[in-house]
Amino acid sequence: MRDQTVQVDDLKLVALPSAINCADLFVRFTLAEWRVESMIPDVRRVTEALITAVVGDANAKSTPTMLLFRLRLSGNTLAIEIEDDRQTPKLAVPRSLAGPNSGVTPLSTGKQLLWAEVPLPKGMDATVVPLPRRGTTRAAAAAAPPPAEIAGADDLSPDVMERILEGLRRDHGEPPRI
Repeated sequence: MRDQTVQVDDLKLVALPSAINCADLFVRFTLAEWRVESMIPDVRRVTEALITAVVGDANAKSTPTMLLFRLRLSGNTLAIEIEDDRQTPKLAVPRSLAGPNSGVTPLSTGKQLLWAEVPLPKGMDATVVPLPRRGTTRAAAAAAPPPAEIAGADDLSPDVMERILEGLRRDHGEPPRI
């Protein structure tokens, strides 16, 4: 029985060799954000092997497909998963990763899931990984009403606002206009 997922992040990529570099950046960023930097070398190695197995020798004449690259914290492991949009060719676990902590699972949608698990550092499980707190998005913050102290300010004359906007528009080297 699989442990409950505590955190998951994913990235949609075009199934081309460039997906290896994109996934590598994603791994480094995500594991630093999750504060498990000690895992980065192992997860990078596994990620490269899995994506290479999916992308293979991408045929330049065929239309590239999409793949979903996912990192999932669950129990005492970090799972690296790749969903491939294609039903064929049948994916295979790279020889360097073969074992009980890796596999290929056909999905009900006809897609394939190639996965491998990397153990979390000794004495750590997914529930104690210090995950980041996701704050308000920029779009939500922009749509929110202004704070009361700004909304009720009477001293924000159009002249003051125009000077502020002018200062924001000028180039860095240009002196302010008074």
